[in-house]
Amino acid sequence: MWQIIKNEGYFLSRSRTLLGTSLAFLLMLFLTLFLGHQQTQQQTQAYQTAKDHLRAQWEGIKEMNPHGAAHYGTYVFKPANLLGSLDEGVNTVTGNVLRVEGHVQNEIVHSEASQMQSISKFGKLKSSLLLQFIVPLLLIFLAFHTVSSEKQSGRLKLLVLQGAKPFSLIFAKTLAIWSYGLLLLMAVLLVYTLFNFQNLDAEVLTRSVLFFLSYALYYFILTGLTVFFSSRWQNATVALTSMLGIWIVWTIFLPNILMSSVEKWHPLPSRNEFKTAMKEDRSKGLDGHNPTDERKKELEEATLKEYEVDSLSQLPINFDGLLMQADEEYGNQVWDKHFGQLRTVLTQQKQSLQLGGSINPFIALQNASRGFAASDNLHHQEFLVQVEQFRRVFIKALNDKHAYGGSKTGDWGWKADNAFFKSIPDFKYQPITLASVFSHYVLDLAILMLWSILTVVLLILGARKMQIV
Repeated sequence: MWQIIKNEGYFLSRSRTLLGTSLAFLLMLFLTLFLGHQQTQQQTQAYQTAKDHLRAQWEGIKEMNPHGAAHYGTYVFKPANLLGSLDEGVNTVTGNVLRVEGHVQNEIVHSEASQMQSISKFGKLKSSLLLQFIVPLLLIFLAFHTVSSEKQSGRLKLLVLQGAKPFSLIFAKTLAIWSYGLLLLMAVLLVYTLFNFQNLDAEVLTRSVLFFLSYALYYFILTGLTVFFSSRWQNATVALTSMLGIWIVWTIFLPNILMSSVEKWHPLPSRNEFKTAMKEDRSKGLDGHNPTDERKKELEEATLKEYEVDSLSQLPINFDGLLMQADEEYGNQVWDKHFGQLRTVLTQQKQSLQLGGSINPFIALQNASRGFAASDNLHHQEFLVQVEQFRRVFIKALNDKHAYGGSKTGDWGWKADNAFFKSIPDFKYQPITLASVFSHYVLDLAILMLWSILTVVLLILGARKMQIV
C-alpha cells in the first residue's frame, strides 16, 4: 500500500496542470490570508484608537450630573478575532459597535456587510471559500482521475492480476489524494501562523488543530466517496456526475433547505414584534398588570417607610436615583425574558442544524469551522451578554452615585466630580473558554468521524465488487 501511495505522489508531482493549479491556489491563499490579516490589524487598531479616545473623553469629564452621564454613555467595540482570517463566519453581518447608555439596550450596528459597496455585496474572496469549495472540488477531480486513468490504461487490472488486493489499491489511492488536500490545508495554517506568530498562544494553537481536524475529516469523506464511485462503476461519466451531484446537493441545496426548515420549526419573532413586545412589557409590566406608575408608587411608599419620613423632600438621599435604578432593574428583567427566549430559539436552531450534519457533512464542517475560528453565533451572543452585564454595572454605578452621592430629591443640578468618573472601569471582553466551545461542537466532529468510518466501509464494499475492465 505504501508503494502505491508513493507512486501516486510521484505521478501527481509530475503533472504540470496540477502544479499550475496548486501554485494558483497558493497564490490566492496567500492573498486572502494577507488581506484578512491586514483587515484584522486595521480593525483592531481602529477599534483600539476609538476605545482609547472614548475612554479619555469619559475620564476627562470634570463635573457632570450622574444621570446626564448615563445618557452620555459610551461605546463598546467587538474585538477583532485572530482566527477570523481563516473563517469570518457571521462576523461580517452581525455588527461591531454597541452604544451603552441608560434606560435602553441598543442594537449592535456597523456590520462589515452594511458598509460594503453594492458591487462587493455579492461576496469577497475568503479563505473559507477556498477551503470549503475550491479544494474539495479539486480533490474530487483528482480522485476520479486517479482511478479512471488506471482503468483506461489497463494498469488497474494488471495490478490485481499480479496479486494486489483491490481494497489496498483504492484505499491507497484515497490516502494519496487526501494527502494532497492535507498539504494544501497545512499550507493555509502555515501562512496563517507566519502572519500571526507574535500573537499565538496555547488556545489559538489548539483551536487551529481542531480547525485542521475538521477539514481533514471532510476532505477524506469527499476523496473516499469519489474513489468509491470511480471504482464501483464502469461508466466514468456516471461516476463523476454522481459525485459532483452529491457535492452540489451538499454545498448548495441542502444547507438552504435545512436552514429554511429549521427557521420554520423554531421561528424567530420579527424585529417589530420583538421590539413591540419589549416595549409593552416595559410599560405595562411583565405580567401586564404592573404598569410603570404603580411600580413607582410602590417604590416611593417603601422608601418613605424605610427612612421613616412623610415626604420625598425629607429623604436624606435622592429618590430620583433610586427610581432610575429601579426602572433599570425592571428593564433588565424584560431584557432577560425576551433575549433569553431569543437565545433559546437560536440554540434550538443550532442543534437542529447540527443534526442535519448526519445527512450532510458539509453542514458539520461549516459549524465546526466557525466554532473553532470563534466566528459563530455562539461567540457573538456571548459578546452581547457580556456587554449587557457591563451596561448594568456601569449604569448602576451612576444611579447609585445620583441617589447616595450627597444630593437630595429633585436636585438635578448636582454634579459628581472627575475622580468618580475615573473610578468606573472600562469594558473588558472575556473570551469563551475552549472547553466550552468544544462541548458545543463535539457533535459536529463526531458526525464527521462517523461519515469517515462510513466512507471506509463503502471503500471495503466497493473493493469487493470493483469494476476493473
